[in-house]
Amino acid sequence: MTGQPRPAVAALPGYVPGRSAAAAAAEHGVQDAIKMASNELPFGPLPSVAGAISGGIEHLALYADHRASALRDELAGYLGVDTAQVTVGPGSAGILQQLLLSYVGPGDEVAMCWPSFEAYPLFAALVEAEQVRVPLVDETFDLPSLAAAITPHTRLAFVTNPNNPTGTVVPTQDIVDFLALVPTTCLVVLDEAYHEFVTDPRVTDSIALLAGHSNLVITRTFSKAHGLAGLRVGYAIGHPEVIGMIDRTLVPFAVNELAQRAARASLDAADEMRERVAAVVAERERVTNRLRELGWAIPDPQGNFVWLPVGDDAAGLGVELERQGVVTRAFAGVGIRVTIAGRSWNDRFVDALTHARP
Repeated sequence: MTGQPRPAVAALPGYVPGRSAAAAAAEHGVQDAIKMASNELPFGPLPSVAGAISGGIEHLALYADHRASALRDELAGYLGVDTAQVTVGPGSAGILQQLLLSYVGPGDEVAMCWPSFEAYPLFAALVEAEQVRVPLVDETFDLPSLAAAITPHTRLAFVTNPNNPTGTVVPTQDIVDFLALVPTTCLVVLDEAYHEFVTDPRVTDSIALLAGHSNLVITRTFSKAHGLAGLRVGYAIGHPEVIGMIDRTLVPFAVNELAQRAARASLDAADEMRERVAAVVAERERVTNRLRELGWAIPDPQGNFVWLPVGDDAAGLGVELERQGVVTRAFAGVGIRVTIAGRSWNDRFVDALTHARP
């Protein structure tokens, strides 16, 4: 029968992001609710980036460059790789979906540690793959167990560094050891959406690993450190053969003209971006220290968020925080992820947490 979706796809739920501040305010009667749920940067675009966006308005009647060729070239120079090793897509999440569409089919296995990025199971279900989930250890990816879970049927394995939602990292040497155990028939996707915020010295630039591993691809984004979440532009670095496979599933003109302009301008303003990241990291450390002083046992955060591993209390605590006007991302039965914002919002969150009763 033509025109009918496959049953597994028809039942696939869509991605559901955290609630908006307006929704929480309406439900709980709070006048000034704040959203600390989606790991957005607490600043607008850098001034030069804003100018690049506004200066491109007159081009909106035209289609963007489908391949984002200029952005690919500039990214390659910025990263120190060949242009053939870089692709661009609608956020790193868009590229992750392309990877599943390119490499995984019905009945294949997709391996991941869990909990991790919520979109992984959705993308796996989209291609009707079997999901192999390995529990975290101490809120961190257990790479030896993940390697042991890979079978001849495993086509793709996710390594999320830092992990989302727990914010923890695995050392680069551990990733090297993991790659040595993974067969070349399995593509390893190293998801580094938050890599600019990492301060752990055990984590070094993973791009150096590409030379020895043809089955490795790294995904990154302009959504977080660059503050361009609303424009949806991400990128991947890998071997040309892998990049070519990803490009086969790129939706025409998926990265719009303004997104391409903003991303290029962000690369030109990399030093300013790093200054903003340093400010976020300083707030992250201040909030972490304050929470630990209050008795919270939280893992060392390496993204632009902190993680409260409260288990079964997560849903209730999330509601209590909303009642005080602080919208966080509660993962039922697991924990709560809280975005690092500006100082006043961060203080409001800590104060709300001290008064919340899960």
